[in-house]
Amino acid sequence: MLEPVYPYFLANEPHEPNHDLAVTDKFTGQVATRVPLADAAAIDLAIEAASGAAEPMRRMAAYERKAVLDHCVDRFVARSEELAMALCIEAGKPIRDARGEVGRLVDTFRIASEEAVRMQGEVMTMDISARAKGYRGMWKRVPVGACSFISPFNFPLNLVAHKIAAALAVGCPFVLKPASYTPVGAILIGQILAETQLPKGAFSILPCSRSGADAFVEDDRLKLLSFTGSAEVGWDLKARAGKKKVVLELGGNAAVVVDEGVRIDDVAQRILFGAFYQSGQSCISVQRIIAHESVLSALRTALVKATTALKMGDPKQEDTFIGPVISEKDAMRLESWIKSAVDHGARLLCGGKREGCMLEPTLLEDVPKDEPLVCKEAFGPVAVLSSFRSIDEAYREVNDSAFGLQAGVFTRDLFRAMKAWDELEVGGVVINDVPSFRVDHMPYGGVKDSGLGREGVRFAMEDMTEIRMLVMRGA
Repeated sequence: MLEPVYPYFLANEPHEPNHDLAVTDKFTGQVATRVPLADAAAIDLAIEAASGAAEPMRRMAAYERKAVLDHCVDRFVARSEELAMALCIEAGKPIRDARGEVGRLVDTFRIASEEAVRMQGEVMTMDISARAKGYRGMWKRVPVGACSFISPFNFPLNLVAHKIAAALAVGCPFVLKPASYTPVGAILIGQILAETQLPKGAFSILPCSRSGADAFVEDDRLKLLSFTGSAEVGWDLKARAGKKKVVLELGGNAAVVVDEGVRIDDVAQRILFGAFYQSGQSCISVQRIIAHESVLSALRTALVKATTALKMGDPKQEDTFIGPVISEKDAMRLESWIKSAVDHGARLLCGGKREGCMLEPTLLEDVPKDEPLVCKEAFGPVAVLSSFRSIDEAYREVNDSAFGLQAGVFTRDLFRAMKAWDELEVGGVVINDVPSFRVDHMPYGGVKDSGLGREGVRFAMEDMTEIRMLVMRGA
């Protein structure tokens, strides 16, 4: 269970100026713990401290940065069940899935530890013409300086890890605003970072109100902003970020194409996971299922049977698959989108009922393309089914979206798989699995309204560094 109260971290140190943010158990709705909310003065102090820590962080040797990350890995493993239960309570994530996220947290920091000692540069041939004869060139990467991170509620451990582990690997101090729904996971990471010998000011973890977070975006002492969240908020932050670099990992309405000739039982089980894992609260959750007309009937039957068998309930129970969505407001929004789709001609195949924050896993068919369940991001346990005749038609439907994060294609045809890689307007194409698949070292991010830049430790490290060139004229 959670402690009654937790501190936030300002310049590496725990502080409890108040206990104004109540964190609820998302299943029971009861207050589970309280954490402080940072005011404008605290945020300013944190940014000043991070700015001052840029130089000592830059001077840390690679092995010293690696040691910090290795300490975190060891402590995450030692406290794994505590981390998982905190995640289960504050996010409503089923306990088995919460343990899986702790495992990914460990993976992400371990990857960062490995990358910290192999951040390479390059020797360049300079004498490409007579005027450069006798010159030598080489470049290296240097940290950008103090970074600002804003993380979402749906992966309160691992999406925080993707930002801060990369920053530590390259030597960037940071200030982090965790999601107000789920701040405890980030604070527990802060407890472990505070055990290390990081320079004073290297990190601050400050829950605060959305209106209080303007400095995270606008302060020029911060040299990079990395935001994960909704497209609407992300693009607004970019517009206000000034001269700093901006990395945005935003939303999606991911599609999966099911070609003819595939194994329906295998496909249905993977789509079940992709659509309903942690109640669909993932930006790469399967939202649109586009099936070849020859497999549509069999796939529909398999999906409905499997979906109606999923166990809903208390996420602390080992066999629960569907827990609550993050808030009753979000559950009500999804309920209204389902009703709108049905009112405009869609067929409800299963699910659709809501009780508080609990929404049944829901499948619909024949949903008009201008309905929110097709053209917006659902971010919940809802998926829509449609059919196609030609693979070109299917790929056009995938691309008919404002988003472009990841897509999945189940096919036994190599040429159709390669065509997907060539033509789908997304950041990642997953063949013979759902778009929800991710390994934490791969480049991850999207195009169109799904964002800018890439996470996946090595690629985030590139964003958090600048290339510095050296040219030497020979004697």
